[in-house]
Amino acid sequence: MVPEEVIKELEAAVGAGNLSTDDAMLYVYGFDVSDVTGKPDIVVRPGTVEEVAGCVKVCAKHKLPVIPRGAGSGATGGAVAPTGGVVVDLTRMNKILELDLANLQVAVQPGVVIDQLNQALKPHKFCYPVIPGSDKMATMGGVIANDASGMRAFKYGTAKDYVLGATFVMPDGSVVPFGCKALKNVAGLDLLRLFAGSEGTLGIMAEFRVKVLPLPPSRGVLVAYFEDLETAGKAVINTYQAGIVPSAVEIMEKSALEVVNKYRPQAGVKVAEAMLLFELEGDLDFVESQARSIGYVLDALAVGDRQFSADPAEAERLWSARSAVGAATSVLEEGHNRVYEGEDICVPLTEIPRTLRKLRELRDKYRLGTVIFGHISIGSLHPAITIRKSDERDWKAMKELAAEIHAWALSVGGTVTGEHGIGVARKEYMAIMHPGAYEVMKRIKRALDPDNIMNPGKIF
Repeated sequence: MVPEEVIKELEAAVGAGNLSTDDAMLYVYGFDVSDVTGKPDIVVRPGTVEEVAGCVKVCAKHKLPVIPRGAGSGATGGAVAPTGGVVVDLTRMNKILELDLANLQVAVQPGVVIDQLNQALKPHKFCYPVIPGSDKMATMGGVIANDASGMRAFKYGTAKDYVLGATFVMPDGSVVPFGCKALKNVAGLDLLRLFAGSEGTLGIMAEFRVKVLPLPPSRGVLVAYFEDLETAGKAVINTYQAGIVPSAVEIMEKSALEVVNKYRPQAGVKVAEAMLLFELEGDLDFVESQARSIGYVLDALAVGDRQFSADPAEAERLWSARSAVGAATSVLEEGHNRVYEGEDICVPLTEIPRTLRKLRELRDKYRLGTVIFGHISIGSLHPAITIRKSDERDWKAMKELAAEIHAWALSVGGTVTGEHGIGVARKEYMAIMHPGAYEVMKRIKRALDPDNIMNPGKIF
């Protein structure tokens, strides 16, 4: 129970109408899309940097946990409060503050949704290229705090690559601006990259200045079907060796093709051992030239079953199969639901074929529905495990399956998370993956947040 004194101090910081202690409201804030839960004691909804700072100062004074939260679309429990505390909901701060397109940048608040930003940029022929699969609900604050990426990470990088400046609220409530408006800045330690990806454990990023890029004039999608996984893996590597840089290369293994066929038959996918989707961007002549070059790569591998289109409507139809796969996991088996564990591994490119086969073997071993897809362009794979959530045996088998998936990724030189982050769900692996570096991370955490109030229980 939080003392009445604290509630009154937080009300003074954000206004009585922007604070909740109601049980029903607190329950809603107790989840993200993972199976991690935790009800906060209070939810506050600041509208300005000053209000964020005011809330954090109160929490620092009383040594209360502070849990920054955006849309709650994360998959690791990063925005929930396993031990209670104060959730700072940043979704009221949803304004695009400045379109400084002459300098290739925009200033935004953390509650701006990625798709909202791109819709505002589209008439000006610009885009923010970091587009996770949840871009229609994920917020800028969450994306940058988790260093998210998505399908176009091979060509465009991750969220941290676009942050030029930010205003941070530190664990003591002080407000510190980092960065500048220049497109390049190497003055001192790279604090922007330290905070991007810190998952709210070092402070709250309350405003951002991010780089944007010109919107490509044309887009094409090439789809190719494969009768074996090894050839699909080779096709990606051979494409790069041919000097071709697609904006995205996605893989859908047989399980993913089957569920999409069932969930969205209008996408018109065939069922094969695997399907690759290559996205190409640029002027129309360049897009078509790149598609022909990929065709030569596929010819050399004797892959003839393919389709290409640069027509916007047709390209979107081809791409829709990949867009639907996350939702399609719900129709894999009646009564089964997706759980977000073991689902975000990233492996070296040369290990992709072996990893795909290993995922199949593990799926068969544990007899759990597992839909396999991912951003093969960077070796990021998403084995989406489905279980009967009311069955304790399924939970036990899922935990064992996830542990084996993680162990495999580490054994081939990969990681347990390519883009969704550590949060609560994967923190046990930090000391395994990076024992020496993890100690350095903990020292930084203690130096900046000695009372461990910022998103405690996440990463560390």
